[in-house]
Amino acid sequence: MRRFFILLISGIIALIVTGCASSKEILYFQDIDQSSPEKITSNYEAKIQPADILSIIVSGPDKTVISPYNLTLGGGSSESSNLDFNGITTSNPENSVLKYTVSPDGYISFPVLGKIKVSGMTRSELANYLKERIKDNVNNPIVYVKITNYKVTILGEVKNPGSYSVNSQRITILEALGYAGDLLITAQRDNIILIREINGKQEHFMIDLKDSSLLNSPYFYLRPNDILYVPQSPTRVAQGTLATSAWRIVLSSITTLVTVVAFIITASK
Repeated sequence: MRRFFILLISGIIALIVTGCASSKEILYFQDIDQSSPEKITSNYEAKIQPADILSIIVSGPDKTVISPYNLTLGGGSSESSNLDFNGITTSNPENSVLKYTVSPDGYISFPVLGKIKVSGMTRSELANYLKERIKDNVNNPIVYVKITNYKVTILGEVKNPGSYSVNSQRITILEALGYAGDLLITAQRDNIILIREINGKQEHFMIDLKDSSLLNSPYFYLRPNDILYVPQSPTRVAQGTLATSAWRIVLSSITTLVTVVAFIITASK
């Protein structure tokens, strides 16, 4: 019987050992205390790219003058959208103003101004460009630009995988993982795959959340339509397999022990 008790205890110890993950496997930015501080780009803006869908609203004190620059879904002027001087309305002008899809070669066709190359510009750069183009006709113009299809997709070992819209027009990789409920304990921290379209080609980059240099890397801020895939840690896969085996050993040992004890009790009667 002593042999069975030893086997039982050994199985429990093996289960505990294999079930515990090392902090080296799960902690983010493990070298942050040793990293030299650098200025993080706080004014980051995503650049417009082909296939982006833009909402562009021109506002100003004279509704009649700005009307030609705001074509609405109903074919009317911006006045039908109830736009005010700040380009804001309680009925949300984005729902009534036509949106612009950037062509594969990076252009949009804008009212009055015609064909404009917008690919490679940020929202602020495009807004300033349009202001310069229309300021001779519009007094104190205000131009609002938004990328309406700005979303990122997070897949794999996260709590809530899926696609997430970005209303703030910029998002860090940490914020994106926060949207998805953070990584699971089974996730691989140092080999996350970032899939990004660059010049019409899908490229991928490896992200290491344990390395604090990520904070200053070109991948810290995600671009529209980026995809993050978080694979499962090979160690955790192996640990899960070992843990399952350990449970089987424990259950088998308990069953055997109960059978032997029952036999001894019956035999002693």
